Amino acid sequence: MRIIVVWTGKTKDRRLSSLVEEYLDRSRRMARVEVVELRDRGGASSPKGEPIVLEREADAVLASIEEGDFVVLCDETGTELRSTEFAGIISERQTRSTRRMVFVIGGYLGVSARIRNRADQVLALSRMTLTHEMARVLLAEQVYRALTILNGVPYQK
Repeated sequence: MRIIVVWTGKTKDRRLSSLVEEYLDRSRRMARVEVVELRDRGGASSPKGEPIVLEREADAVLASIEEGDFVVLCDETGTELRSTEFAGIISERQTRSTRRMVFVIGGYLGVSARIRNRADQVLALSRMTLTHEMARVLLAEQVYRALTILNGVPYQK
């Protein structure tokens, strides 16, 4: 199974970018993990432009999702899980021979209803509001942690 992480825009903070890459590199030793970094569709200078930006971003995100993908939207309104429960979801997808498990992190405006409707699961990384760049770090670390749990690597404790 491939784990795909889809997000909009580059991680501009070099410190956060370095952390994301560190955890993704570690994860790649245990699984096929890829990042799809979509072009930032921003540029909206007024609140009237925000719905247009959200829909453009939705078009790009949905274009990166294939039929049969198991899509997990990372959103503060989702279900909070323990790391072992998160690992269980990945394990279940592997058992069910899911070809691609796709995690989606929205941009600075969040995500459109179309992405929320396409998601098979909505997962909260935290009940607190996170910057989309910080959410990338947390997701990358939790994917790595889940893979260590599933592979019996002594990182998770």
